[in-house]
Amino acid sequence: MPPLQRRQILASAAALAAPAFVRAQGASARVVVVGGGFGGATVVRYLRRWAPQIQVTLVEPAERFVTCPFSNHYLAGLRSWDSISHGWDGLRAAGVKMVHARAEDVDGARRRLRLHTGQILDWDRLVLSPGVDMRWGALEGYDPAAAELAPHAWKAGAQTQLLRRQLEAMPDGGRFVMVIPDNPFRCPPGPYERASLVAHYLQQHKPRSKVLLMDAKNNFSKKELFLQGWKALYGDMVEWVSLAQDGQVIRVDAQALEVETAFGARHKADVLNVIPPQKAGLIAERAGVTDASGWAPVRGENLASERVPDVHVLGDAALAGPIPKSGFAANNQGKVVAAALAAELSGRPAPTAWYANACYSLLAPGYGISVVGVYRAQDGRIVDLPHSVGVSPLDASAEHRTAEARQGADWYTAICADIWSD
Repeated sequence: MPPLQRRQILASAAALAAPAFVRAQGASARVVVVGGGFGGATVVRYLRRWAPQIQVTLVEPAERFVTCPFSNHYLAGLRSWDSISHGWDGLRAAGVKMVHARAEDVDGARRRLRLHTGQILDWDRLVLSPGVDMRWGALEGYDPAAAELAPHAWKAGAQTQLLRRQLEAMPDGGRFVMVIPDNPFRCPPGPYERASLVAHYLQQHKPRSKVLLMDAKNNFSKKELFLQGWKALYGDMVEWVSLAQDGQVIRVDAQALEVETAFGARHKADVLNVIPPQKAGLIAERAGVTDASGWAPVRGENLASERVPDVHVLGDAALAGPIPKSGFAANNQGKVVAAALAAELSGRPAPTAWYANACYSLLAPGYGISVVGVYRAQDGRIVDLPHSVGVSPLDASAEHRTAEARQGADWYTAICADIWSD
């Protein structure tokens, strides 16, 4: 799909998600949002813009939010830590009440949220955007202690910094081994972008090293584009081992930096990056909005929980049909939820829900690829909009790849300004 057409589709979808004019009439309405990432922070930002009389509180423990998008760039030395870290002054200036605490429990019947400090927040509507938690123990031997030796770095922060230090300390000629889970998980193209940018770093600083990807799947997002890019950029430095090739890891020995596959093969690493299976953030489970899958089923029209009244779930924690778990999607979903709540709490009909997603991946400086999709609500579900899902072309020109790399960087700048800036 050409870049211009892609931008037109996404711009149209974003416009359809926003109400033309909404004003909340009831000043007593209270909306509490848990999670200050791409989804939750968007909800509070746009609720203040579209329904300024509603009382909006954001519960987020971090004093600064570090984004998973573009954290791979930090690992490769292409970005600074500060460039992917964001504060809350812009949201405070917009009238959002910030509470830096951890959400501990939800009483849906009494509409109360308990924080780890003991504070109780009453709400008329609760929005949960808690991101993901790791399924500790889903891989034998992989638990929080093991993650301090073989980091996942799939929640940006100390784990990301640890993985970068390990890369910097890795000897030339060493082996970087990544364990990749089966779907669903946060950011489907993310492991493969990380592999690309780790390879770029190694090519620059430790050129005799190797990158080995042990995958629990036979296919992945933008697979042919990644495979083509790795061959062109890195030769045989990057090796992808699929499920069919015995790529599924079932056991991790973090002390030995070794993994074992389903058929008993063992692979030793100098740096071991284990991305385990995931689930919705813990507060979603405690709120009762998750099902046996570990994710939260939601209604397509407004991302309301299918299990608990007056609670909405969005972003990575939600089971949102075909929409991938991405920062772009969470931001878009945040606008849909804000529009729905602003309309509902002012007694107006909710706008039609349309959703969009775009995932930009950088394989090397100046070499970008992307996938895009537009979706709509239908009979309580979310479905693909026909003919709207597209990926970058294979065999594209260097100019095309450079343009997509630039578009990805522009997207990150724009979305961060949209959510967190003054």
